[in-house]
Amino acid sequence: MPLSHLRSEQHPKPTVLHRPVEPTLDIVPHRERMVQEDLDTKFKDPDDPFRIVFVCAMWMTGFDAPSVNTIYLDKPMKNHTLMQTIARANRVFRDKQNGLIVDYVGVFRNLERALAIYGAGRGEGDTPVRDKDKLLGSLRVAIEEVTAFLRERGVEPQSIFDAEGFDRLKLLNDAEDSIVVSDESKRTFLSLSANVARLYKAILPDTEAPEVGPLAKLLSVLTQRIRNLDPEVDISGVMEGVNRVLDESITARSFVIPDSKDDEEPVDLSRIDFEALRERFEQGRKNTEAERLRGRVNSKLKQMIKLNKARTDYQERLQRLIDEYNAGSLNIDLYFKALLKIARELNEEDQRAISEGLSEEELAVFDILTKPEMPLTDKDKGEVKRIARDLLETLKREKLVLDWRKRQQARASVRVAVLDGLDRLPTAYTDEMYQSKAEFVYQHVYDSYYGQGKSVYAKAS
Repeated sequence: MPLSHLRSEQHPKPTVLHRPVEPTLDIVPHRERMVQEDLDTKFKDPDDPFRIVFVCAMWMTGFDAPSVNTIYLDKPMKNHTLMQTIARANRVFRDKQNGLIVDYVGVFRNLERALAIYGAGRGEGDTPVRDKDKLLGSLRVAIEEVTAFLRERGVEPQSIFDAEGFDRLKLLNDAEDSIVVSDESKRTFLSLSANVARLYKAILPDTEAPEVGPLAKLLSVLTQRIRNLDPEVDISGVMEGVNRVLDESITARSFVIPDSKDDEEPVDLSRIDFEALRERFEQGRKNTEAERLRGRVNSKLKQMIKLNKARTDYQERLQRLIDEYNAGSLNIDLYFKALLKIARELNEEDQRAISEGLSEEELAVFDILTKPEMPLTDKDKGEVKRIARDLLETLKREKLVLDWRKRQQARASVRVAVLDGLDRLPTAYTDEMYQSKAEFVYQHVYDSYYGQGKSVYAKAS
């Protein structure tokens, strides 16, 4: 649960009127709205323009609206009333870091007394409210840490702030290249940047926010640029949005990474001009180009392995390569060359179903039945292909009904169909191999086919 932070304010003195004044506010329409509209629901809706309320009694202690961020206290409270009121701003909601309690009448002095009643208050770490000055102190420390990290890599934030146009873009590119020099460097930066972003959001609104804002925005841009090296994200609008993001807003909307990976666009390695990519590597920022290629390879691999588990050996090769590079066994040139080799091989593997005369899903079953490599003749391989094709046709036509994985009888029927379908395997398959292959095929079907035409292959297409 997030904490709330306290800011004490001197209560403004009331205005003294020396003569009667006719009221200028017509309360009637507001009273009518209170009766006719569902204000409770409207206020709880974070997208509704109804955002500020003056409340007492039930709306302070019995009203649960997690999106509430700030509470202004201008009346004395104590004990359970005080605790429940503070809790209104102390609820978890989306990326909300904490609530803010603005105390106009010195209510905070009653907090320890209230905590004692409820068995807390035995130490500063237990209190649900902390002085906002301590939060600001944590933010300053976080800024010092990330600034020191950047300067160690030759990145001076102030130089980026002072630059304009293409000069600023060049400095951003240089900073990005310096950060992605290794996985450890990248992880450290992303962690430090996330800490600053979390604390910066937590202090808002505050008079010190404008001083921190430029650095927070810069870190946000660098963070998203680094994440965008993964081609799962559309980065077509990145460059044109950089200056606007730095100058106007911390919200880098051009860099948003989708929450769901189910709808990601497939990566097509066949579209990559490998020679042009190599030339760009030689002439440009090598760390960034290598990271971008690695992102493409990794994304393509995830898609390909989801369709065919027999391709996991490519993933193991990629991981070994990354480990060697991070350990310093390979320099950036050899690392990039090895990544290019894997990318070319993946491109060939992606086309193998066509060369084998199979669909992608038929190839997955064929690979289960033939890998590791077996001493099969061309005739045997042709028979295995027919078996894979016929088995899938039978399963999809008769067995893979809606929610088949949830019903024991349906699962048993699919297992029997697999055993029967593989009973025609060539004589090169021993009884032990037959049983093992049948189990692997059944597990593949269970993982990949959801029933009634739904499968990982339907999503991929």
